Amino acid sequence: MRYRRFGKTELRLSVFSLGTMRYLASPENVWKTIAKAIALGINHIETARGYGKSEEYLGRAIASRLLPVNRSQFHITTKIPPTADADTMRRYINESLQKLHLDYLDCLGIHGLNTWEHLDWVKAKNGCMQAVAEAVADGRVRHVGFSTHGCLDLILAAINTDLFEFVNLHYYYFFQRNLPAIELAAKKDMGIFIISPADKGGRLYTPPQTLSNLCYPFSPLELNYRFLLSDRRITTLSVGPATPEELTQPLQFADRDGKLTPEEIIVLERLENHQNQILGAQKCSQCYKCLPCPENINIPEVLRLRNLALAYDLTDYGKYRYNMFENAGHWFPGSKANRCTECGDCLPRCPQKLDIPNLLQDTHQRLKGPSSKRLWDN
Repeated sequence: MRYRRFGKTELRLSVFSLGTMRYLASPENVWKTIAKAIALGINHIETARGYGKSEEYLGRAIASRLLPVNRSQFHITTKIPPTADADTMRRYINESLQKLHLDYLDCLGIHGLNTWEHLDWVKAKNGCMQAVAEAVADGRVRHVGFSTHGCLDLILAAINTDLFEFVNLHYYYFFQRNLPAIELAAKKDMGIFIISPADKGGRLYTPPQTLSNLCYPFSPLELNYRFLLSDRRITTLSVGPATPEELTQPLQFADRDGKLTPEEIIVLERLENHQNQILGAQKCSQCYKCLPCPENINIPEVLRLRNLALAYDLTDYGKYRYNMFENAGHWFPGSKANRCTECGDCLPRCPQKLDIPNLLQDTHQRLKGPSSKRLWDN
């Protein structure tokens, strides 16, 4: 396992962090998963108020002294949603500490800073950050950051408040839109924590054969991890096992954090060339100039999923994400593509002159299916 400095927090975190969204089959499963993670070198555990009984189960393990190391040898982050007032945040912080059986948190993340209203709450003089500042002052919280599923402009604005020491965000080989946020956070010496690369990065633990063939002699999961770990600005990647056994595959890459090799670069170039060849003039370049859409369709994200489905046969991943539209609130905002009225507002703004209404309809036909929701719906 490699360890990196978590920005200005000065914590040294393992390059993989244990996320706790999916390991809640039983308290025993939680303990076994945590114990294996620590044995394999992970020293950072991430939970959240919104993850079902995650805080409670982790707290039981801590209180029972079942963990194989002392508290000082591992770091705990919990995440709490932004609130419109300080009193609610005070109560939430106290409740999380009680559930976790802790007298302090290494890191507190404002969970899901996803909308401009959330940012207003954070910036308000007597808002939720007043309670956070009090917890920092009395030692109950040592470092403060935020997680986000919001748009790039919002993420940049949140970073520029200078209220935070770290950011937890989406960034993967197949989604590089947030690169400017990575660059800005690094410039401000913030810790950078990537959300669920295996799952949100393309469900790469079960890749389609087309993608596997294109990535050979590497696996798609390996290549995505290497893409991220080779970037020294990034501190740590979330891995969210449901069982202890699911730690084995990702952690085989925990020591491989050097620069991309010539062979890896060749494969990444092959992926890009293949996408260009398959999509041709129908490839959406993700410039985002088509927005805003009068029907609130997240056109670039819809067409990104189309790009991936056609180029790499990532259709199951596309369906998983696409069918969250209209079902996940501010965590994955936007309407489905069949809401398009062919008003034409987007057409003159597209530098590639794409026939966006037809591409939206095509995407809907390819990816429509049963509605999806987040694992823990807030």
